[in-house]
Amino acid sequence: MAVGARGHYNAPMSVEPLEKHPDFAGVDGPVLLVVMDGVGIGRRDEGDAVWLARTPNLDALPTLEGTLSLPLRAHGKAVGLPSDDDMGNSEVGHNALGAGRVYDQGAKRVALAIEAGEIFEGEVWKESVARVKESGEPLHFIGLLSDGNVHSHQDHLHAMLRRAAEEGVERVRVHVLLDGRDVGETSALEYVEPLEALLEDLSQDGRDYRVASGGGRMTTTMDRYEADWAMVERGWNAHVKGEAERRFASASEAVETFRAEDPKATDQFLPAFVIEADGEPVGPIRDGAAVIFFNFRGDRAIEISRAFTEEDLDAFDRGPLPDVLFAGMMQYDGDLHIPPRFLVEPPAIEKTLGEYLARSGVGQFACSETQKFGHVTYFWNGNKSGKFDEDSEVYVEIPSDNVPFEQRPWMKAAEIADATLKAIAGGEQKHLRINFANGDMVGHTGHLEAAIVSVEAVDLQLGRLMDAIQKAKGAILVTADHGNADQMYEVEKDGSAYKRRSDGSLDVRTSHSLNQVPCFIWAPGHVLKSAGVEDAGLSNVAATVLHLLGLRKPEHFEPSLLA
Repeated sequence: MAVGARGHYNAPMSVEPLEKHPDFAGVDGPVLLVVMDGVGIGRRDEGDAVWLARTPNLDALPTLEGTLSLPLRAHGKAVGLPSDDDMGNSEVGHNALGAGRVYDQGAKRVALAIEAGEIFEGEVWKESVARVKESGEPLHFIGLLSDGNVHSHQDHLHAMLRRAAEEGVERVRVHVLLDGRDVGETSALEYVEPLEALLEDLSQDGRDYRVASGGGRMTTTMDRYEADWAMVERGWNAHVKGEAERRFASASEAVETFRAEDPKATDQFLPAFVIEADGEPVGPIRDGAAVIFFNFRGDRAIEISRAFTEEDLDAFDRGPLPDVLFAGMMQYDGDLHIPPRFLVEPPAIEKTLGEYLARSGVGQFACSETQKFGHVTYFWNGNKSGKFDEDSEVYVEIPSDNVPFEQRPWMKAAEIADATLKAIAGGEQKHLRINFANGDMVGHTGHLEAAIVSVEAVDLQLGRLMDAIQKAKGAILVTADHGNADQMYEVEKDGSAYKRRSDGSLDVRTSHSLNQVPCFIWAPGHVLKSAGVEDAGLSNVAATVLHLLGLRKPEHFEPSLLA
C-alpha cells in the first residue's frame, strides 16, 4: 500500500474551523485542483515537449471568460530549497501546495546541520561511530550519488566521510546509486571519480574506505510507493549480501564497462553491481555494522528503510536480517516512524489546507496513480500518513503500469479522470485534488516524442474535467509542481542555445527544469480578478482554493492569487 494510505493522523485540536470569506461566497459546485506534474513554461522551441504537444484545452483556458492565468515559481527558495539554482521537485512542490506557505526543506536543513556541525553532535551519529569502532565492522553509507539536490547531495556524503576519518573510523563502505535523472543522463563518472579519489585520500593511517556496490536508481534500491519491490531486493542483495550478476574492481570500471557494452545506456537504468577484491565482495553488511542512508527526501527512501528495520517484512526474501544500526539522513515518515533513527529533524509541517478543510467539514477527494499518489496525500498533508477525517476524505489510488514510461506515455491519465468525474458527479466532496504524473515520469526518460504524447494525454483528460466542472458550476485550478517536459535538452550556461554532443546531436536532459509553471483558474459564471501577488509561487495556491470555496484563509497562509 502506498505512502499516504496507511495509518490515521490525529490532528491537534488547535486547528479551528475556517470562517466564511468576507467578500466571496464561493462557487456553487466543487473546486478541483489539477497538478500536471512536470509541465512547466519552456522556451517554446524544439526542446519544449509542452509547446510541441497538441493541447487544445490548455490553449483554450486563458481565453475563456472568467479565467485568470499567471506563471508561478516552483523551484529554489520559492519551495524552501537553499538557492534559486536548485530545481523544484514533486515532494517540495506538493508540500508548498498543501501547506500554503514555504518551509525549509530537506536539502537546506541538512546543509545547515552539516555546516554548523549539529549533525555530528547528535546522538545517532555518535551511536553509529561508537558501534563500528567497537565491532570493527565498516560504517556503511547508501544513497544517490549526485549534486542534483532533489534526493541527496554528494557534498553531504563527502562531509560525513571526512568526519568519520577525523573521528577514527577505520573502515567505511559506500554503496552508490547512480542518478542520470536529476542530473545529466550519463554524468555518473563526474560523481564516481571524485568520490573514489576522496576515499583513496582518506584511506591512510590504517583506514580502509571503499565503494562496495551500486546500481542505477531506477533498477536498484530506490523504489517508491511499493510499485516494484524487486528494485529494493536487487539493492539488498548487492549492498547487504554482496551479490549481483556483475562484479568489478571499482565503480568507475563498472560504469565504463556498461557504457562500452551499450553506448545508449543511461545512468538511472544501469544494473546493480558489486565491487570485489581477490574474488570476494569488499563490503557486505554484517552484524555489528552501522548503516546511514544519506538521501534526505523520503519517497524513495522508505522501502529500503523498512527492509533494514522491520523484522516481519515479507515483501521479498531478505535472508537473515543483519544486526545493524540503521539511520536515515532524515525521518522519512513521521507518523509511521520510518526509520526510527535519523540524523536531521525533518520540517515540522502542520496546519495544512487538508487539515483545515477537514476541521471545517469540507469533504475532500485525492487521486493519482501509484507513482504520485503519495504526493496528493502524504506530501500534501505535510508529510503525514493517513487522513485527517476518515468520514469526509476519499483517497483513490490508481495502480501504475510497471513498464518503461516512454512505452505508455499516456500512463493512467484516463483512469484518474474517470475516478474524478465520478466524484464530481457524486457531489460529496467539495474540494478535489488530482495529479497527472505523465509530464514528469515520461520527461525523466529523455524521450522527446513520448513526452509530447504524455502532455497530449493529460490535455485530453483535462478537457473532460473542464466540461464536468462547468456543468457542476464549480471551479478548476490547473497548475504544476515543477517543470520537466518543458525542457528536454540541456541548455548552454548563457542560455543562448541547446548543448550539442560530440556527434552533433542535442544533449538530452532528464532532470527537472528551473522554469516557472502555468496556473489557470477558471470559475465559469464568475469574473476573477488578480490580487497582483508579487513573485507568486505554489504556496499561494492553498489560499486561492479556500477563496474559491468561500472560506477565509488562515493568517499564516500566503495570500490568495485572487482579489
